Amino acid sequence: MSQTYTLAQLNALPADAFIELLGGIYEHSPWVAQAAAAQRPFANIATLADTMRAIVDGAGDAAQITLVRAHPELAGKAAVRGELTAESTREQSGAGLDQCSAAEFEQLQDLNRRYNEKFGFPFILAVRGYDRAGIIGEFARRIGNAPAAELQTCINQIHRIAQFRLDDLVSR
Repeated sequence: MSQTYTLAQLNALPADAFIELLGGIYEHSPWVAQAAAAQRPFANIATLADTMRAIVDGAGDAAQITLVRAHPELAGKAAVRGELTAESTREQSGAGLDQCSAAEFEQLQDLNRRYNEKFGFPFILAVRGYDRAGIIGEFARRIGNAPAAELQTCINQIHRIAQFRLDDLVSR
């Protein structure tokens, strides 16, 4: 996202433009922005972020699992095929996932497969601030979590990703 917007601009947008602009804050889940659009105007960016977070937190397990499944695997098939959203591409390349060694790539593919078999959804990590070794370490640690705890961890990571994306989109 190269262009930024002020909160006043977001508050003044027609609902469809607001949804279009913020629809990718939560990956492939414009329903979050749609619900938030109805709650405008927002007094500040923190209120907007909190509102979007509350929409996701209140959506129930089925919607949350669908949200988690809307995210790509880290260094997964979508990345290899060049099918990531612009935001995901920037986030994964910023963490060096586009520069994996053959061994790192193989390790990530194995972790993706094992994680998906265990949980039924992809591993989610807000990778900003991580390097490849840190991501692989976190992946290996979390694969031992219980399913309910891991779903909540993924939702929390999605909220972090959304906050980063919102911070990149809205000027202060």
